[in-house]
Amino acid sequence: MSGSHILVMNAGSSSIKTALFDADLNETLRVEATGIGGTGTVTTGDSRQPVALPDNAAALAAIFDTLSRQGIAVTALRAVAHRVVHGGTALIAPCRITPQIRQAIADCIPLAPLHNPHHLSAIDAVTALAPDLPQCASFDTAFHATIPDVARRYALPDRSDLAGLQRYGFHGTSYAALVRVLPRHIGTLPKRLLAFHLGNGASICAILDGQSVATTMGYSPLSGLTMGTRAGEIDAGAVLRLVRQLGLDEAETLLNHHSGLLGLSGISSDMRQLEKNDGPKAQFAIDHFCYWAARQAGSMIAAMGGLDAIAFTGGIGENSAQIRNAILDKLSWMGNFPSYTVKAQEEIQIAREASTVLNANQEDKDDA
Repeated sequence: MSGSHILVMNAGSSSIKTALFDADLNETLRVEATGIGGTGTVTTGDSRQPVALPDNAAALAAIFDTLSRQGIAVTALRAVAHRVVHGGTALIAPCRITPQIRQAIADCIPLAPLHNPHHLSAIDAVTALAPDLPQCASFDTAFHATIPDVARRYALPDRSDLAGLQRYGFHGTSYAALVRVLPRHIGTLPKRLLAFHLGNGASICAILDGQSVATTMGYSPLSGLTMGTRAGEIDAGAVLRLVRQLGLDEAETLLNHHSGLLGLSGISSDMRQLEKNDGPKAQFAIDHFCYWAARQAGSMIAAMGGLDAIAFTGGIGENSAQIRNAILDKLSWMGNFPSYTVKAQEEIQIAREASTVLNANQEDKDDA
């Protein structure tokens, strides 16, 4: 391998996904461990192997073992690049992971308690295996650092104990990739681009002159659109009632894991399954998803002062013409505008960002 490959790692609570990129940033291998917390599966290409995956450490070990069997020594990589959900207000650009950066990621755990701890576990596992191997981080929140304060701040008092309660936005790596890739397809980047990232998690971003100026997700990935299992937009008073009625933990579980398409349909969180079902609840869940996507798109258009083009990405955005057409139909009052479908390229975006960081660090060393 001669230290030319970058391994992109996305560590979550139930899965760890990795993709290997060569020196030219072509993807050469993908290894995924899913079903963490029991008998899981390690997938490589067409191969699916059942493996005991009681926790993230076991999943990481299984991935490293699979890479080794493919002739890929982790210690011989150029770097490991991590997707990190939350960088807070300080981590707003891709960077090399140092002890100080690791601590800053840990400091953001209260902002992303379901995500950042798993990223840190992956970072620490790689450090234990290969202490000298460079590691980089790309942050989902970073793309939205350009959002103006008037769009970022909640109407809360300016008090120190409320610091950090603001809109951050997520899916930033996906939107950054979209801004990079779309001009290759159409020759230019539309000035006022309405971008939909639609998947199990879903959001919209208002991209003005290539920069985020508003997005539907807020303090957490729970806000905004109807999603696979997340409620999306809901009145704060309703949340307070749920907490009083159910308790904090059960209310949090309900809003994050049992709402959205799953809660509305009672069938599935998977849009593909709902589209195959002709029952009224499945159709209502689909209608709800499209209605709120179009309705919240209106606020994003207002934030840009108009609309020049729409782009869809993410699993649903790329693969469901039914959903795209339903949303576009609800926005037809805007007149004629082009729409594009772009394959999500988060992994290669992270690999590119890591390569840029490593190259810049090398140039700094050469200049020293």
